[in-house]
Amino acid sequence: MFGWAVSFLIVAIIAGIFGFAGIAGTAAWVAKVLFVVGLVVFLLLLVLGRRPPTV
Repeated sequence: MFGWAVSFLIVAIIAGIFGFAGIAGTAAWVAKVLFVVGLVVFLLLLVLGRRPPTV
């Protein structure tokens, strides 16, 4: 998920350099959403994976 976020961030930067503001804004928004979703999933798996062993 973080790989996709980085890919969209690179697309946003390149589109911004070439002056495509609409594409750059959309790609940056998608990158931000993917980063936040990836972070939430990471934290959720981190919390759920640290359960004490049951007897």
